Formats: sequence, structure tokens, C-alpha cells
Amino acid sequence: MTLFLTVILGLLLVILGLCADWPRWAWAASAALLAVIGVVTNRALAPKAEAFPRDLLPEPDLPLPEPARQEQRVAHVALSSSVADYDFSFSATVRWLVLEAPSDAPYINPAGLAIDAVLQRARVVTAQQPPHRSAFVQHQLDGALATMRVDATGRIMAMAFDVSLSLPEHDRERLAKLSDVRKDEDVWEHERNYERSKRAYLGDDVLKDTGSAVVWWLSRNEKEVEGAVDRIGLLAQLSAAAKNETVAPPFEHLVSPPSTVFEDGGSTDGWESAERSRPYEAGTPASENGSGSGLSVDSLLEWFGFSTADPDVSLFADRLIHLASVHGKTDAVDEIRRRFDHDPTEPGDDDVAGAGSPPDDEPAP
Repeated sequence: MTLFLTVILGLLLVILGLCADWPRWAWAASAALLAVIGVVTNRALAPKAEAFPRDLLPEPDLPLPEPARQEQRVAHVALSSSVADYDFSFSATVRWLVLEAPSDAPYINPAGLAIDAVLQRARVVTAQQPPHRSAFVQHQLDGALATMRVDATGRIMAMAFDVSLSLPEHDRERLAKLSDVRKDEDVWEHERNYERSKRAYLGDDVLKDTGSAVVWWLSRNEKEVEGAVDRIGLLAQLSAAAKNETVAPPFEHLVSPPSTVFEDGGSTDGWESAERSRPYEAGTPASENGSGSGLSVDSLLEWFGFSTADPDVSLFADRLIHLASVHGKTDAVDEIRRRFDHDPTEPGDDDVAGAGSPPDDEPAP
């Protein structure tokens, strides 16, 4: 401070002397004055001497020692997760600081209190997290345990660093299998719901009645009106079958009559196709009535579309008799005659036979 004031005053005197053009004796007097001012300033600012030195006082002001911090490594401690029987494996370095306590306070184990405090804080975090998120929970613990906090006893402050959290390998495999099963169940449940929805749509909406079925088919095939008309009988059958009911009376005439099932598994509707697809077996024995296995004259007439009131049924019977006679099927001839009470002596037989027989110079068909 003395040096600073001396320099400032010297500069001011120099500036003043140059501006006023002082004589030489004035410069010498100002230099002496500047020296006197420096000495006075130094003595005024000098600290007073203490009566007793500081180091000889009964309580000297010595620097306070830095509190000692201790740490300990804990490894493979099981911490519960949000799922029962799936525990995390926790490892970390615990650091603690012992706080001041009254003289009558009991002795403590700082390491035990610090480790217990850190584990309690870690358990609060892990108990709320699922076991398959061990990497995410580890980062959460890094932040939750990174601050020194007083424990429940108030005797220490504890924290943890270098945290490691993992899940045992066998538990990870189990969780992976359970996850796959849950995903498969979800897919299966969605498929079942889709199937239920589709069945409900078809049963309760599309096939609710014949009209709804026809409208549904037309919505899918807008340009095929004639096709919809042709399929009314089929749609009526589908609608009735979906509700386990018979076909509604207004649509019965559009439904084809039920087929007659033969003993060999065939039917009158599919008789022609069955005969085409099945090779002819020579020497197949006929039944006792000569009509074949399960095939009667009535079913044959029905298949051809004749009814008992048809005026052409007698002519058709005569032609059947002639055809059976040409092939030597006497049993069939007798059966047809019994069915129609046909007299072989009636004049129509010879005419029909003559009309249907080939000329003499041509072989019989």
C-alpha cells in the first residue's frame, strides 16, 4: 500500500511540475516531500505487534483435519423385484462418513450401518421394477445412490458408486420362455376373437335369413344379378342350416329335393356322375327283384323326371321292357311289368319293339 501511494503521488508531482515549469529547487523539495509521505504512510499502515504470539496461545488456530472417509465393496446381494421369486444380484462400493455424536453415544459399526442404509435405498427402487429390466434399473440405482445421505440412526452418511445389477442366467431363460408363451397366447387369443367375430358376422348378420344372405352375395357380386337368382335356393339352405332350422316355406320350391341314398353310398342326384367315375364291373349280380342293389324302377323314373300321372310313363315303360329284352334281362322285364301291371299281349309292345328294333341287314346296337 505504501509503494502504491508513493508512486501515485510522485506521478502527480511530476505532472504538476511540468505544467507549472518549476525551478530546480522545487523539484528537489518535492522529492524530499514525497519521501517523507512514504515513510509516514508505511508507519501508519503497519500492524500493531501482538502482546502474545498466536502459537503460544492455549488454543492455537490450527487447520482442521479433513474427515476420514471409508468404503467397502459389497457383491452379489439379492434384491427383490416386482415379480416374486425373481431377485436382482446387486454389487456396489459403499462409502460412508461418520458424523459427530454426543460423548455418551453408544459405539457403532460404521460399515454395517452404511451398507444397510445403501441396501434399503436400493431395495425401494428395485422392488418397483420388473426383473427383465436389470440394465435400466442399474442406471436408476447409479443416480439414487450417488448422494451422501444420513442413515436412520443419524450417526453416518452413506452413498454407493460403481453399481452393478444383473439377473441370474437361469432366470433370464425362464423369463424369455414365459415371454414367448405370452406372445403366442396373445396371437392365439386374437385369432380366436377374429374367428368368433367372423362366425358371429356370418351367423347373426349374413345368414340371419335368406334375404340377408342374398343381399350379402349381391354386395360381393354386384354385376351378377342372374347368378344371385340362381343361388337363392342354395343360400336358403345355408341360412336354414346355420340356424339348425328347415328351409322357409317361400323358398322350398327353389331347393332341390333331397337325394336318395343307396346301399353302396351313392344317391339319385349323383347317380350319373358316380356311374361315370366308377368303372363297370362285369358279372355283378343283381338283386332278387332284378333292379340292382338299392335301385328300383320308381327311383329310375324319378331320376328321369317322370311322375305316376305323366301320360308318357307307359310308353317309357314299354321302351324299357324292349331294351331289357334285347339284352336278355328277363328279371328286369318281369319287374317292370309287375310295377306297371303291363300285359305282354297288349298291342303296344310289338309296335314298340318293331319301331325300336334294327333292320335285318344291320346288327343290333
